[in-house]
Amino acid sequence: MRQIVLDTETTGLEWIQGHKIIEIGCIEIYNRRITSNRFHQYLNPDREIELGAQQVHGISREFLQEKPEFSEIVKEFLDYIRGAELIIHNAPFDIGFLDHELSSIGGEWGQITNYCDILDTLQLARKIHPGQRNSLDALCKRYEIDNTHRTQHGALLDAELLAEVYLSMTGGQTTLELELPDRESEPSRGVNLKAVKKDLKVLSLSDDDFRAHQNTLGRISSKSDSCIWES
Repeated sequence: MRQIVLDTETTGLEWIQGHKIIEIGCIEIYNRRITSNRFHQYLNPDREIELGAQQVHGISREFLQEKPEFSEIVKEFLDYIRGAELIIHNAPFDIGFLDHELSSIGGEWGQITNYCDILDTLQLARKIHPGQRNSLDALCKRYEIDNTHRTQHGALLDAELLAEVYLSMTGGQTTLELELPDRESEPSRGVNLKAVKKDLKVLSLSDDDFRAHQNTLGRISSKSDSCIWES
């Protein structure tokens, strides 16, 4: 499955007030692995940047003067995200801006949902952690993801952090493949099961440890619809 973690930076908070996107950052996740296939682009908004927004992301209009406009990169961007699932934190904000950019350049570009599905990690986090703070910074802290280098917002940096948060929230990144090669095929590049030592030391549980383990399983069962050890 191909997923694209996306974030944007803008000139202000409301596209309906004419604000525009000035940075797009995307990270690809393929079969739950973060890849090196990225999309990153600064954009010339051809308008002023609100002071409050500039204080958040640190991007000035002077820096953007020689950057392309959205219309110049739209095809490359849509080709990059096409067919993937977009993962966005507070998706209505970014999708609202992207759809506005698509409509403002004319043509038959449609909307972002014409190209891909969307998963909002803010809504996902609220379901997993109801009643708690679920900002990107709060989630990084909760899942012990280092964001100390995030002194200001940045689309690519935030997409990188969100990719790690998403994988942590949904079970972690898959990094281990088990392959059982055919006898006539080349040796597998996965785990060599024959290399696992057979003389592993076996530790026995004490009665207290066993009771504590059973109590833990009971608490998990009481909060879950079903558990594999009860099936």
